[in-house]
Amino acid sequence: MRSRARLAASPISEASSKRQGDGQRFQKKAMTTTNFKNEASAPANVRPSSVSKTSERVAAHNANRELPTQTVLDLLKAQLPKQYELAEIVGRWIWLDFPARQHTPAANTLWRLGFHWNQRRCLWQHPCGLTAPYYVHSGDPRKKFGSRSVSTFNA
Repeated sequence: MRSRARLAASPISEASSKRQGDGQRFQKKAMTTTNFKNEASAPANVRPSSVSKTSERVAAHNANRELPTQTVLDLLKAQLPKQYELAEIVGRWIWLDFPARQHTPAANTLWRLGFHWNQRRCLWQHPCGLTAPYYVHSGDPRKKFGSRSVSTFNA
């Protein structure tokens, strides 16, 4: 019996229980003093000015999607003359067969002008004010609406 009593009161077991108890108390204290206002706010690495700039860019992109076809073509010719030559008009939309990853600055300019990347067709598109969200054409829109190059559109 003496050996059991000595094991129960050994300094090693008391020290380990004290360390565990201290760690548990520390964790509980840290959890109860958490400030929930900071968790709900924006992350520390996001500046408020960058958030407003992003929303301004998105607003400009959405506004440019409402521009008429001729205005978009004029802007495209002024800002990206090489890509202007590749443009195709399908109905009133502008399609541009220009790879998204080939030239990043040009892709950024296209997006600012109101173009979006169509993943299924692998080309840039501009609706020129005509949008039909979530509408999927069963066939090729070129057959339904017709297609022409930029040179025949301006003539």
